[in-house]
Order: sequence, then structure tokens, then C-alpha cells
Amino acid sequence: MKLPEISVRRPVTTVMVFAAITLLGCVAFFRLNLMSFIGVIMLMGIVVKNAIVIVNYTKQLRECGMSLNEAVVKGGRTRLRPVLMTSLTTIFGMVPLALSRGDGSEIWNALGITVIGGLLVSGLVTLILVPLMYSLVHRGRAK
Repeated sequence: MKLPEISVRRPVTTVMVFAAITLLGCVAFFRLNLMSFIGVIMLMGIVVKNAIVIVNYTKQLRECGMSLNEAVVKGGRTRLRPVLMTSLTTIFGMVPLALSRGDGSEIWNALGITVIGGLLVSGLVTLILVPLMYSLVHRGRAK
């Protein structure tokens, strides 16, 4: 009997993004506005894409016959660079928005700060929590 696939990406992503925004809002003293929520939507897409990249590659390694622990370690190590490249390019793209001081910059600052803070936190979540959750969910199904 095949067990159904359990998707925990969206709830974990949502919780972590809002935790990062709340923590960053308390530290940086900025208010949530429409642009910060647009940043949350961007973050959810990027974080889920990064998680899918790691999980799909780990799943491919498992189908090739690797053990669960080997596949999780190799999948995380191999997909580290694409995840970091996506996160860092987005962070560097948001730095001008976060640091701008011109007319109307208070609107765009929230977007830049939200995305930068969220990607810094979610990078750790993607590289640590996603492989951990994968190994916990699939531990009972290990061949």
C-alpha cells in the first residue's frame, strides 16, 4: 500500500515568513504595509521553489538507489549553490530598495527590508529544515 505524499512546504513557509517579518519589524521598527505583503508573496514563491529544488533532487537520488541519509546529504550539498545564487541575487537586487532615501522611498523600503530579511531567515530554513523534514517524513519508508 502506497502512502499519500504529505506536503508541508506551504504551512512551514508561511509560518517562517511571518515569523521573520515579525522579528524584523520588532528589530527595525518598520510597519507592515501593502508593499511588505507583496514582499511576503515574493518570499513564499522563492522559498517554495528552493525547497522543491532540494526535495526533487533528493528524490531522484533515492530513486537511483541511494540510502536516505546519503541522498539527503548529497542533495543538500549539490543544491546549495543554486539556492544561494537565487537568494543572493534577489537580496542584492533589493538592497537599493531597502537603502533608498528619495521621494516615496518609505513605500519601497518595506518591500526591500521584508524580502532581504525573509530570504536571510528562509535560507537557513531551506538548507536545514527542509532536508530534516524530508528525512523525518521518509524515514519510515526507507528501503
